This record gives sequence, structure tokens and C-alpha cells, in this order.
Amino acid sequence: MNILTVAFECVPLAKSGGLADVVAALSIEWKKQGHNPIIILPKFYFIDADNLGFKPTNHTLVVPMGHWNEYATLLHGKLPGTDVDVYLLEHNEYYGRDGLYGMDGKDFLDNPRRFLFLSRAIFEAAKTLNFKPDIIHSHDFHTAYSQAFLKCYYRNVPFFSKTAGVFTIHNLAYQGRFAPESTMLYSGFGMQEFYQGSWHEYHGGTNYMKIGIMFADKITTVSPTYSNEIRSEYFGEGLHNALNYRAGDLIGILNGVDYSIWNPATDKTISINYDKNNLDNKQKLKSKFLKDNGIVGRDNIPLIAMVSRMTEQKGFDLLIRILEDYLWNNKFTFAIIGSGDIHYQNYFNYIKNKYPNISIVYIGYNEALAHSLYGASDFLLIPSRFEPCGLTQMYAMKYGTLPIVRATGGLADTVREFSSFDNSGNGFVFWNYNTDDFSFAINRALSVYYSDSINKARINAMNTDFSSKKSAEKYIECFHWALEKNVN
Repeated sequence: MNILTVAFECVPLAKSGGLADVVAALSIEWKKQGHNPIIILPKFYFIDADNLGFKPTNHTLVVPMGHWNEYATLLHGKLPGTDVDVYLLEHNEYYGRDGLYGMDGKDFLDNPRRFLFLSRAIFEAAKTLNFKPDIIHSHDFHTAYSQAFLKCYYRNVPFFSKTAGVFTIHNLAYQGRFAPESTMLYSGFGMQEFYQGSWHEYHGGTNYMKIGIMFADKITTVSPTYSNEIRSEYFGEGLHNALNYRAGDLIGILNGVDYSIWNPATDKTISINYDKNNLDNKQKLKSKFLKDNGIVGRDNIPLIAMVSRMTEQKGFDLLIRILEDYLWNNKFTFAIIGSGDIHYQNYFNYIKNKYPNISIVYIGYNEALAHSLYGASDFLLIPSRFEPCGLTQMYAMKYGTLPIVRATGGLADTVREFSSFDNSGNGFVFWNYNTDDFSFAINRALSVYYSDSINKARINAMNTDFSSKKSAEKYIECFHWALEKNVN
């Protein structure tokens, strides 16, 4: 199967979140399974194409944008460390800048055009490269218009007549809402296609996420529970009616993890490796991590961590109501890696200054430090208000670090309450979004830490398999359904 993946992120070339990990992991697995995937993403200024082995293709793309044409070039290379083909779309006016979506907390004003251009250019790239895709797989609202272009423009072209479109929603909260004037002209549809109730219209504006939902042959989300949740008004972020309209084509596929990267036995970014048969080394890693970060005399106190964007979605409003009480009473050592809303960043800097001997705070993101924290920690907090899938709990479990989560989205699909009665389960779960239930889950975890069951819980977590291989196979099944729909 020829699979053309279009996205704004792909690790390690460009990343702001888990989307980048998923795009790379799926294509790597499809290649292993005998399919022919290619990835097209923008050539951002910060991508060091020369050192990564990318070469010009000497192709110039002519890309329709409204009533005129714009131009771009392509560079070809491999996803680093793999045999997956990647094409970088070079258009310096749109992508020759450091930020993916914006800078200094502000979105780029021309994002509507930047997203449209990529979504349209992939078709011209496919024709130029003579790559006839069975599937065009677009990710999140940034590339959603590729589904509209396929159905309305390119499916009438023989080259794409048998191509099906699949659109994956990674987080429904981010939708790409823009003024219609900035979208309809450049997309080529024109303002005559914009009217109340049309597939382009959303509360007087355009909504790129809605476009993907309405035009794709199949729509996927990143966990089964989330696919059900977003059809309700509470989780639907205003698009629940559109999702219920397309419910027959909406499928939840759990994200997967590349265990060649996330594996404590082979991870080169951690200083001490270990596996489920050598958990003493996990304790040694914890001791070293604490010492390296200036924490002494707390090797036998639980280390509870977070690795997260600092947003309201992630449950930080719950955490800040209870954290200081735990620290004041010396219940655990706390460590966090993340950045986001400034008031959350200020709060954790306050925690760091007030409790310097029992807290570790890193504002920003550091991949190697994150690996070490997953390995060193005893528990990972994910008290999300909603969570489409979540990858951090999967990473943590592979490292024997037990997640403490709210039962929503992919967290509900991956974490099961640990029971000391029969030693089943791989984490700790609370259901209601309040501090009492959250605290009760933390207290259950602390109780298990000081019991004889702690290593059994860790082994259970490490034995859980969330490999990207399984996820990739589910997507191939979905792609076949999309192709069958297109034929019919």
C-alpha cells in the first residue's frame, strides 16, 4: 500500500508534542510491514537538512492558491536512522522561520495560508514524484484541507481516482478557526461555498478541524474511549454534531510507542540501564538522578514526577491545590519537566524556591532529562481533564514508573487500578475531576510504595505492550475500509 502522510510535525525533524512521535512511529512500522510510506512536511528553517542528508530533487512544484499559482521545491531524504522516505517542502516565505506555529506565544498571522499551502502542495508533489497514493493520511487541523482538496479537486484526476483519505484527530481542542476571507479565497472554493450550515462554515468562520471531519473517507482518533467521548457535548469542543453526523466513519485507534527508543534496558540516554528482572538498577538510577539534581537523603522517599505541557487540560488546577500540602508534610519528592501557561510556570518556580531540597523543576523540555526522569521516578501524575490518548503513561510504564491518572480518553484505555489483593493492574486511577479523588489515588499509590507489592506493580506495568506495531496494523485495517468506501 502506498501511504502519503502529511503533517506539520515528525520526530526528530520537527516536534512540539506527541503528534510528531506518532507520525514517525507509524511510518516506521508500515515500512517494516512491507508497505510504502512517504512523509511530506514543511522545510522549517531549524531543520538542518544538509547534515541530515537531504538532497534537492530538482523538482519545482506549481501549487494553485486561489486564482493564482505559487511555487515550492522539494528535498528528499530518509527519516534519521530508518529507511522511510521523507520529503521536505521548501517555501521560505511560509516555512523559513524558527517556529512551527508561532513565536513568543503568538500564532503566525499567515497560518491559514501556511496550512492550506502544505495541504494543496502534497498533491502536486505526488504527481511530480509519480507516487500514486492509495491513502492520504493527514494529521490534525493543520493538514485537514487535504481531505477537501482530495474529494473536491483531485479525485476527478485519474492519478488520484482510487486514492482514499483518512484524517486523524490528535486533540479536538485545537481546531484552526479562522476568518473566512483568509481561507475561502486561498483554498479556491470561494466565498460562494461559505454559507450557514455548509461544511466550511462554523459560527461565522472557517474551522479546519471540521473540514477534515466532513470531507475524509474515514476519521480516526487516538484512542477508543476518546472517539466515544468527543461525540458528547462536554468533550466535543463544539464539533459533537459534526462527529455524530460522521459517526459511522469515526474510529478510535490507540497510539503506540516505539520501544526501540523507549526501553530502559537499551536506552542510551539514561546512565544506568535495567529491566524487569533487575529493578535494583532502577533504584540506583533514582539515587543518581536525585544526587545529580542536588537532592540528598531521599533515596527511600517516593519520587513523583510530571512530564507535561502546562495547560489547564492536563489537570494542573487540581495539582496546585494539593501539592504543597504533600510537600509540607514530606510525603514525597516532586519533579516536573514542562512549559506552558505562564501562571503555572510561575507556580512551579515558586515551589522550587520554597522547597529546594525536595523538588526539581525544569521549565522547558529536554528529551534526555525526560528519559532519565521516567526511569528514576516511582510514579507519574497525569490528572487530565481530558486526554485524547497520552503517551507519557505508556513511556512511564515501560520504565516501571506507575501512572496516577484520571480515567478519561487514552488514559482510561491504558491504565488499570493496581490491586494488592491479587497483584493485578498497572497504575492508579480516579474518575471524578476533583481534588478529593485525585488525593485518594495518590495516597493509594504511596501505600503500595511502602508495601511488598511495589515491584509486582512495576513488573505489571513493564509487561504491558503498547507497541506502535499494533497501532500501525489497526491503521492498515482502517485504510482498507477507506478504500472500500471509495470504490463503493
